[in-house]
Amino acid sequence: MLSADQLLDALLERARAVTANKTVPVTDALGRVLAAPLTSALTVPPLDNSAMDGYAVRVADVAVAGVRLPVSQRILAGTVGTPLVPGTAARIFTGAPVPPGADAVLMQEYCGLEGDEVVIHALPRPGENIRRAGEDIQAGAQILAAGTRLGAAEMGLAASVGLAELPVFKKLKVACFFTGDELVTPGAPLAPGQIYNSNRYTLTGLVNGLGCELIDLGIVPDTLEATEAALAQAAGLADVVITSGGVSVGEADYVKAAVDKLGRVEMWKVAMKPGKPLVYGRVGEADFIGLPGNPVSAFVTFCLFVRPFLLKRMGVANVLYRAFAVQADFAWKKPGVRREFLRTRLQPNGKLGLFPNQSSGVLTSCAWADGLVDLEIGQTIQPGDWLRFIPFSELLS
Repeated sequence: MLSADQLLDALLERARAVTANKTVPVTDALGRVLAAPLTSALTVPPLDNSAMDGYAVRVADVAVAGVRLPVSQRILAGTVGTPLVPGTAARIFTGAPVPPGADAVLMQEYCGLEGDEVVIHALPRPGENIRRAGEDIQAGAQILAAGTRLGAAEMGLAASVGLAELPVFKKLKVACFFTGDELVTPGAPLAPGQIYNSNRYTLTGLVNGLGCELIDLGIVPDTLEATEAALAQAAGLADVVITSGGVSVGEADYVKAAVDKLGRVEMWKVAMKPGKPLVYGRVGEADFIGLPGNPVSAFVTFCLFVRPFLLKRMGVANVLYRAFAVQADFAWKKPGVRREFLRTRLQPNGKLGLFPNQSSGVLTSCAWADGLVDLEIGQTIQPGDWLRFIPFSELLS
């Protein structure tokens, strides 16, 4: 069996980033991946501007508190004032260009307007409340690198330099199907021995959450012929095929055999808990990943391995999740022979609590948890120990 680190490294080595790209409006760019770097043709801000509503002054004109200055002009955002006459102040509003000659802006709370004069109650400092031209972006500077996954901040940044359209990679097509005669679609009645197919909806959320184009082929009967047909169809439609179930060694586990027949299996089994039976291979031009059937195993292995693999296939430059040191508020006295990933939750005291049932069939633990504790082989835990914690915020988007 491969270690978890070996499996992740091997998957990322095999992840071939998409190359096809298109141009989309900034408003449609959320979750897309930049296919080329973005460079600004503008300086942002283009002029020195006020960070506050207040009065633009010359520091030399305010030697002591209580000075009175005539208000010589009023400058709103979107307008440009005239040079400030020495010995006067300009009423100015947030975002408005600072007039030439002014070297400070005093907040209106420190000033009092009396007729046509303003009384300055505080001594200004040079540069106070002035946002300098170009302090955010210089003309010609790269603002976003190729491979950046676009979020709300990146969309706003692109718009701030006047870009209306962005070059992005085409969406990765991911086909999913699910094996098991015991599986039933929610809404239908359950016969004895049957269960509802939760993995279909878990994986739908995970794949859609990454911004991939999902092709959902539903439940496939537990026969080699049906599995082969579904696999051939999926590989012809998608860049990546993901299945759940049927990758173990049982008599009714046909997925691995189907991949062996139609393509090739390159990796099988990972030394971790939950999630030992995991398959990677190729069918035609499509990558294939077979996840375990147990719901927690499918969820955890997707987060740890499939997510970074898909992100790299999507063209994302930085695909690895981050882990953080957090103290335990529980004990773990069961040294394991495989690397384990425990479902835990941050408590009000800033420490980690443990879900009481760590079975691979208890999906409640994933909905309850904030993330995973990465437990090395043979490791035990005492309250107060510092642990390697991977929050779901690093794994679910």
